[in-house]
Amino acid sequence: MGISREQALDCFNSDDLIGIGMEAEAVRRGLHPEGVASYAIERRIDCAAAPFEAICEQIRQTVERGGTGVTLRGAAGGEHKIDGYERLFAGVREQFPAVWLHCLSASEILTIAQASGLAVRDTISRLRDAGLGSIPGDDAGILDDAVQQEGARGKGTVADWVSVHRAAHELGMRTTAGMTFGVGESFEQRLNHLEVVRQLQEEIGGFIAFVPVSFQPRKASVSGFEEATAVEYVKTLAISRMVLDNIENVQADLETQGLKVLQMGLRFGANDVGSVLLDGIDDTTEEDLRRVIRGAGFKPVQRDTLYRTMFLG
Repeated sequence: MGISREQALDCFNSDDLIGIGMEAEAVRRGLHPEGVASYAIERRIDCAAAPFEAICEQIRQTVERGGTGVTLRGAAGGEHKIDGYERLFAGVREQFPAVWLHCLSASEILTIAQASGLAVRDTISRLRDAGLGSIPGDDAGILDDAVQQEGARGKGTVADWVSVHRAAHELGMRTTAGMTFGVGESFEQRLNHLEVVRQLQEEIGGFIAFVPVSFQPRKASVSGFEEATAVEYVKTLAISRMVLDNIENVQADLETQGLKVLQMGLRFGANDVGSVLLDGIDDTTEEDLRRVIRGAGFKPVQRDTLYRTMFLG
């Protein structure tokens, strides 16, 4: 059983950062006593305007560099009806049967369902049959309808986001859950988010990982928000680990935090450092992540999207 809401609020208001980290690390050790930390090699591909052959070439390059999964972004064929996605996923699966497709946020699936005149469950079932492997939850924002968040969940509500992930879990599909904090929400609203995720996980257990991310106002070209500090980030990471002890994996975020804070996150409850993204945007290498993991006192292990380990060294 994770820590109570009262205990979590006490942690958010506490200055005992080291003590919070030690408590989160104890939860981590209970779930991962083997002393390893994982990472993946993946790629994000914008498929909105790219022809199928170009998408396949990028996937081929990813496989050649040790990648195991891809995330396809953008409307397939320039529209949101399900047929285009079915053709795309089926075509990729035919050419690359071993590559895992971790694609389509809850808001995108809701858009596809509406555009296609389908129920959410039927939409996910058809996409799964075409080759979709799992669904990312990085569009969650803060799961509290009172929090105004630019871009999070599209126009959907908390109930909409939950309905997609519940339907996927009921169909046997694994998903991830994210939280983008630092958008003006209170500590209580962060806990509302964590409780929504925890409750849904208790129903079926379909979440494979949780990824807290701090909002980056500069990257989003949004004013009026102060970027979360490294201290606030690792504290939120640690509290997430303690509340969500029913989710096996908690990932520290490389893209917003950088290597130094990423390494610190491994001592604040995280057991994973994310992915080497072969998209030409981030120049972090596999050896960079392995060095960070070793420096934190763990053994690096490559994993796939479902957190199945592949290489230890």
